[in-house]
Amino acid sequence: MPTKTTTIATKNESRLKKVKRILVSQPKPERSPYFDLETRYNVRLDWKSLIQVEGFKEKEFRRQRIRYDEFPCIIFTSKSAIENYFRLAEEMRFKINEMNKYFCATEALANYLQKFIVFRKRKVFNGLKNVMELSNYFSKHKDSGPFLLPCAETGNPEVSNFLKSAKVPFHESPMYRVVSADLAAMGDFAYDLIVLFSSQEVRSLFDNFPSFEQGDMRIAAFGNSASKAVADAGLVLDIQAPTVETPSMNMAIEEYLKKSNR
Repeated sequence: MPTKTTTIATKNESRLKKVKRILVSQPKPERSPYFDLETRYNVRLDWKSLIQVEGFKEKEFRRQRIRYDEFPCIIFTSKSAIENYFRLAEEMRFKINEMNKYFCATEALANYLQKFIVFRKRKVFNGLKNVMELSNYFSKHKDSGPFLLPCAETGNPEVSNFLKSAKVPFHESPMYRVVSADLAAMGDFAYDLIVLFSSQEVRSLFDNFPSFEQGDMRIAAFGNSASKAVADAGLVLDIQAPTVETPSMNMAIEEYLKKSNR
């Protein structure tokens, strides 16, 4: 749930300076509300993910001794989880049961799942923002389990704790790891604002630039994990989302630009 948070930029007027270049730590999409910010506030947007996903090799995954046919219910919380679940199935010649039930954190993930399965409404369930919204479906299908939770090497503590509290039978299965991307080809890193979405992206800054100093660079972070990582690294968090006033990162950035670029 969004929390009402006053950003440091609002408190510290000395950091409220004009923004010209923004780095968004995501692959460039075909369409995005961010694009409107470029023309509206005369800023330049660059898109470059600070992290990358490495799927587990077949040998590495086999150590978990998991058979796909033992898990008729699968929980997906990210595109990476979907991609690596089906990739490993193909590499290991595991046949995907057409009767499997899929529980997706968001509608966007449920739609993405259609690239890999024949979509049946009675077999795919989704929340709007997170897996916790599927509580009623988990209760209804408990006896259909056990559930498989494909995840990153570091696990998915938030979802795991929720499933444990709801007494849902599940097994957490790491299928990929998130590592720092190599930013050497980017040259300088002279951005007025960088937009981060995960704690790993904060780590990537220091992996790529060991002597990184924030200075006048503003930092925007989406979600509690990314925000905490910024603070733990001793950096200043200028823009935070989601909040009650700005539920999306795009809205949070625009509110800042209204003041900094007027």
